[in-house]
Amino acid sequence: MIDQVSQRQQDILALARLHGRVSVEELAARFEVTPQTIRKDLNELCDSRLLSRIHGGAVVASGVENVSYEARRLVAHGEKRAIGEAAARLIPNSASLFINIGTTTEEVARALGDHEDLLVITNNLNVATLLYRHPKMSLIVAGGPVRRADGAVIGSAAVDFINQFKVDYAVIGASAIDEDGTLLDFDYREVRVARAIIENARRVILVADKLKLDRSAPIRVGHLRELDYFVTDAMPSAALREMCAVNRVELVEAGLGAHETSDAAE
Repeated sequence: MIDQVSQRQQDILALARLHGRVSVEELAARFEVTPQTIRKDLNELCDSRLLSRIHGGAVVASGVENVSYEARRLVAHGEKRAIGEAAARLIPNSASLFINIGTTTEEVARALGDHEDLLVITNNLNVATLLYRHPKMSLIVAGGPVRRADGAVIGSAAVDFINQFKVDYAVIGASAIDEDGTLLDFDYREVRVARAIIENARRVILVADKLKLDRSAPIRVGHLRELDYFVTDAMPSAALREMCAVNRVELVEAGLGAHETSDAAE
């Protein structure tokens, strides 16, 4: 029985690494065991720090290394699409903006299709691919080394390039958000670019789904107080909701409806 459980746990871990997350219900059906058995497996994998529990399942433990970019695209895809659309509504026509690397920032770019006269500066080759054909948009791509894992342009050359600009909006993501409001990521080279983007924008928009509140990452990007907008699908943390209110960060919960915002910043 121990060997069978061990093999099942290895299979669960492989599925989590492939898709970014697993659910109790889906795993119970797949392995034809009870949800209680799956919860025990997940708890043991979490005790070994291979997975991290979230409501209804688990995600790959992310203390030092991120989930693959393609897997992250699959995680909370519908939520990210709604977040992208809500964030795009905050950006007016004839604005200038940075768009950073990330699967959720890509959804913002995708939702900008009806905008006109935008100047978009990005270190995200995926964003550039989405936008370069747009007839009413000017696109500038930062130069520097390209990270094969996700098409991010990173390094000192990208930082120097971004420092030449002062734009209206910055659209950034985060790999994890701590309960104290710290924004976290995995690659210090990416963080240096993110810092330059934050410091050279008049307004900063963070786009991040609620699963980022259950994750951890080792490198500090910044703090929630530096934001002007925090666009998410939902905000289950009372502490972060209060922090938004205290720091006058407009909290937009895309899951509430197409045009609704919370009263946190009022």
